[in-house]
Amino acid sequence: MTNEQINKKLEEFLVLVEKNYSKSDAELARLAFDFADEAHKGQKRYSGDPYIIHPLATARKLAEMKMDITTVIGGLLHDVPEDTSRTLADIEKEFGSETAHLVSGIVKIGVIKYRGMERYAENLRKMFVAMSQDIRTIFIKFADRLHNLQTLQFRPPHKQKRIATEVLEIYSPIADRLSMGMIKGELEDLAFKYVYPKEYEWLNKILPLKYKAKEKFLKKIQLIVLERLKKENIAVSEMAVFSRAKYLYSLYKKLQRPEIDNNLDKIFDLFALRVIVPTVADCYSVLGIIHNLFQPMPKRIKDYIAQPKPNGYQSLQTTVFDDKGEIIEFQIRTKEMDEKAEYGIAAHWNYKETGGKINPEQLKWINELVKWQEQTNNNEEFINSIKFDIFQNRIFAMTPHGDAIDLPEGATPIDFAYHVHSNLGNKCVGAMVNDQLVSLDHPLESGDVVEIVTNKNRKLPNHDWLEMVKTTMAKNKIRAALNKEKTSERKKLEGKK
Repeated sequence: MTNEQINKKLEEFLVLVEKNYSKSDAELARLAFDFADEAHKGQKRYSGDPYIIHPLATARKLAEMKMDITTVIGGLLHDVPEDTSRTLADIEKEFGSETAHLVSGIVKIGVIKYRGMERYAENLRKMFVAMSQDIRTIFIKFADRLHNLQTLQFRPPHKQKRIATEVLEIYSPIADRLSMGMIKGELEDLAFKYVYPKEYEWLNKILPLKYKAKEKFLKKIQLIVLERLKKENIAVSEMAVFSRAKYLYSLYKKLQRPEIDNNLDKIFDLFALRVIVPTVADCYSVLGIIHNLFQPMPKRIKDYIAQPKPNGYQSLQTTVFDDKGEIIEFQIRTKEMDEKAEYGIAAHWNYKETGGKINPEQLKWINELVKWQEQTNNNEEFINSIKFDIFQNRIFAMTPHGDAIDLPEGATPIDFAYHVHSNLGNKCVGAMVNDQLVSLDHPLESGDVVEIVTNKNRKLPNHDWLEMVKTTMAKNKIRAALNKEKTSERKKLEGKK
């Protein structure tokens, strides 16, 4: 890449910063670029390009996500302390303590590689601690990893597969837990071709043909819906109704399900039409309009506005038939809901107004994980617990009052009880799932309504539950209750002596 090409990318980045932030922020970004450019002088990427293109690409992605300017600057400087002679003290002197602290978090995370269980666990521990101290560190790592994947073709094949596998096993599930749908999809699709090259090639050949065959049909439906929305005086732009194809890796995983069995025709959301409207009331009006235009498919209407997913996702979803029996899926949401679905917790980041504070409930799982890792020195147990609690597919079960409880796939009613409240778990004697009595080791499914049956005279959990529960939180709470009782009994005995 020539200096002229780098300068062009820099100017595009600065225009984006000035558009999303302010002129003074753009000036600060220029200073940070110059600082990083000077620090990385003479360094090259594996592609042979000047190294500065990587932090510039990282910062640009963060600016596109509309992260606060400190995070964008952190993206520009994230590799400086480790890869150059410039230090964190230099960064603090030039850009302040907040920026230096953020870059320090990135440095602590380092590179997560599987080089033996102990090293791997140590790196993961560092990453979760850094995230608990400042969630913005993981946003920078996402942007950093996206650009590394985009240039992965310049690395040896064995490293390509290792780096891509780390993305699918670590970064993608974390993005999913943070409800960052677009980031998750981009990470997975870039990694997909290196981990499963044959499957990637097969899907990449079939999908464009399928999309081309459906393109005219989708365009026709778009126009019909747009025309009706305007007729009903719903304020929408020409881009309010648009089509989107399912992410490749997400599609691949869905095809692996036994009920799908690699049959693309069984996937109804292969292509969907998204409708973006101004207000929540408009969302419900549009749902009615679509159902007047097309026949809805039974049991395929989902209201994630009234009952959001635990990660914050909101949308109305419906699947319908046109007059020729063609299946169409619609997603209906406001602009804010759409941004939250794409960028998750990063979408509503407003550092000046919140003082950097986010609703603690959204980061509860990270803080619980940090507490758990402080309690165990067993690296294998730690790795196994996060594989289930963090990297497992998620479900959400409902309380009788309609609250959604976020759990890993395979969780039981006892897991559910302890995630609601320790006291509910300790007093649990049975469970009703969808008004049916079930065993306490019954695996829950997404959408299940769970009612925990309690006995107010019960004070302690059953020790055997440790073999039934799946989540680390439930295990810890059961152990804590049992240990507390043991300690109490021991003190009573000591008092009698």
